[in-house]
Amino acid sequence: MIIVCHKPLKLLKISGITLFPFIFVRNLEDKKNKVLINHEKIHLRQQMEMLVIFFYIFYVIEYYYWLFRLKNPYQAYRRISFEREAYANENNLNYLQKRKFWNFWKYL
Repeated sequence: MIIVCHKPLKLLKISGITLFPFIFVRNLEDKKNKVLINHEKIHLRQQMEMLVIFFYIFYVIEYYYWLFRLKNPYQAYRRISFEREAYANENNLNYLQKRKFWNFWKYL
């Protein structure tokens, strides 16, 4: 895991994004945000489990499925199984130690 502060994120409305093996954060102080970093570490684990490329394919397919159904980009994003797992467990800093393989399936 490599955490990088990235200025282009300031143009977006996101605090962080994970693009294996990097975690990009909006602000330098976000590197110390344990909840945000844990959320992004969950995505790193998901990406590794799906051999990275399949994570992105599935993520995009699921996003557009929910966008078509809900007609709301933010709600579609929040319904993606990967995001549901990460948001549900971001406050549990020990989650990745106990997490089962492909646990995001529970959130489909």
